[in-house]
Amino acid sequence: MAATEMDFAAAPRGALTHAAELITAGIEAAGIVIIVLAALIASCLFLRDGFRAGRWTAAYERYRANLGRGILLGLELLVAADIVGTVAAPMDIRTIGVLALVVLIRTFLSFSLEVEIRGHWPWQDSRMRRPHDGESRP
Repeated sequence: MAATEMDFAAAPRGALTHAAELITAGIEAAGIVIIVLAALIASCLFLRDGFRAGRWTAAYERYRANLGRGILLGLELLVAADIVGTVAAPMDIRTIGVLALVVLIRTFLSFSLEVEIRGHWPWQDSRMRRPHDGESRP
C-alpha cells in the first residue's frame, strides 16, 4: 500500500479517536460537575431543613440520601466516560486491565451507594414493596 493510501485509511481512525477523546472529556466534566453541584445542593438543603424544622437527625438522613444520589449519578457518568475512552486508547492488555479495574472500583462504589441510599440490597426491591403476609391486599 502506498503512503497516501495508508494516510487516507488512518484518517478516519484518527478522527474517531479525537472525537472519542473530546466526548470522554465532556462526559467526565459533566460527571464532576454533577457531583460538586449535588454536594452543594444537598448541603444547602441539609442546613435549611435542620434550621427550619430543628430536626437535625431527619435532615441528616435526607442529606446522606441526597448526597449519595448525586455521587451515584456522577459515578455513572464517569464509568460511561471510561467506556467511551476505550475507543481513544490504544488497546493492549495493560490498558484493558486498567479500564477493567477502574470500572470495577466505580461499579462497586455505585453499588455500595445504592445500598446505602435504599437501606437494602437491590434484589430485595420486590419484597420491600409487597405487603407482609398478615396484611390484606387492596
